[in-house]
Amino acid sequence: MTASYKELLAQREALEQAIAQARQSEISSAVAKVRELVAEFGLTVQDVFPGRTTKSGAAKTVSKVAAKYRDPATGQTWTGRGKAPKWIDGKDRTPFVIA
Repeated sequence: MTASYKELLAQREALEQAIAQARQSEISSAVAKVRELVAEFGLTVQDVFPGRTTKSGAAKTVSKVAAKYRDPATGQTWTGRGKAPKWIDGKDRTPFVIA
């Protein structure tokens, strides 16, 4: 006897719910096991995930770039990186160069 389309959809829905519950249960078990091992051996994030930095860890060093261009009317400056500001966009940049 063949199941109807609606019966098969109901079976699929029930199976998807069972899969989701089993997955969540196994994830909880795995996380508990990992926490136990981390506590037992005193592991750090760096031990478990080498090469990664933590959110509070050392950030990338950002170096300031000196301005290359200055708007004589307003005194605004631009480094020459990124999108050009409106006061220099589309114009010859030579008169705006900071000596």
